[in-house]
Amino acid sequence: MFDKAEISVRAGDGGDGAVGFRREKFVPYGGPDGGDGGKGGNVVVRADDSVDSLRGYRRKMIYRAERGRNGSGSKKHGRNGEDLVMVVPVGTIVREKKEGGADIMIADLSKAGDEVVAAVGGKGGWGNPHFTSSTNQAPHIAQRGAAGEERTIRLEMRLIADVGIIGYPSAGKSTLLSAASAARPKIASYPFTTIEPVLGVVENGLESYVIAEIPGLIEGAHRGRGLGHDFLRHAMRTHILIHLVSGSSDSPLDDMMSVNKELVLFDISLARKTQIIALNKTDLPEVQERLSDFKKQIFGAGIKAHFISALTGQGVDELMSAALKELKEQVATGEKREEPIVKVFRPQPMESRFRVDKVGEEFVVTAPGLERIYAGAGVTPAELRWQLNQQLNQLGVNKALDKAGAKEGDKIRCGGFNWEWSSPGRQG
Repeated sequence: MFDKAEISVRAGDGGDGAVGFRREKFVPYGGPDGGDGGKGGNVVVRADDSVDSLRGYRRKMIYRAERGRNGSGSKKHGRNGEDLVMVVPVGTIVREKKEGGADIMIADLSKAGDEVVAAVGGKGGWGNPHFTSSTNQAPHIAQRGAAGEERTIRLEMRLIADVGIIGYPSAGKSTLLSAASAARPKIASYPFTTIEPVLGVVENGLESYVIAEIPGLIEGAHRGRGLGHDFLRHAMRTHILIHLVSGSSDSPLDDMMSVNKELVLFDISLARKTQIIALNKTDLPEVQERLSDFKKQIFGAGIKAHFISALTGQGVDELMSAALKELKEQVATGEKREEPIVKVFRPQPMESRFRVDKVGEEFVVTAPGLERIYAGAGVTPAELRWQLNQQLNQLGVNKALDKAGAKEGDKIRCGGFNWEWSSPGRQG
């Protein structure tokens, strides 16, 4: 099972706005009519029941949404780019990988149909009608589309089951799952027979619930030993746990305490889940001989337990009925599945209209809208400077430059434009 993937997603860039003018018979002074560019497509991650693993995201590492189309004359706006919808299994957690390796949770897609926009498409650029003013009736400038967001995201699938079976390797978890449901896990006598979680459905009369075998719990599992926390996290979504202990162990009580220690060290909320204890392999003669001692140890510790043989089926039905009863009690009392992560709303800071910084001997104007401006065909450098200056005045950039100490002849840079400063009163 491929239950983790790290990929790069890139939303579509916005389409460019157009520089255009009306050219109609008997209309000698047609105004600007360049259309706006279309918005770039978003990258959307959506949970779907038809998908059961993240295998498909191991073969391709970069995913791109469609770019918005450019605008054209006659105020024809460009078409918006199509969203790229990435389908993932229900139970997938989406995280953004930041520089330095830190992860920020974007969404927990716990139900079919849940979705999140992982990367937002760029805005379409404005056509030249947006740049008209009382002093500039025929703007020969337009705006290029904004770049789409680009992110590295991590997809992490966590199985959603009502009941999880935990315990040391070779405690008989696979045999119990096979006996209780129609699942057919691989079964053998050596450790780590199960190298991935296995799901099954337990039917009890007209009622049923999903049960999962959680492999990989040995001492040090919380640090990644054995199969480690790659599978410990699957237990996070379960309502209750069946803690299976091998009766052939030298000390079943010590095994149980060791597993619980790993749960605490991995996540305290996991250790707080309701546990139903079951001692397995009571069909073995050596276990029968020690059974009374086991019961004294377990009951003496104040622990209620089931004594079963997953191989012969003895006590399995009673154990599954006890699990169903506990599930129904939790539902009746309104108890909810522990969520592994609290969803947090992180409002984005408002982007300033522009910023002026002095870098070395030049002043750098950072203005996202202005940086994307481009000139139409046939525009002279002088006319372009004049057109750009109109926008600087409207935004208040010229006043900010004057306040920042810009003097005659200082170099000014904004995006791909460079010019020499002259005071606002002398520009025109």
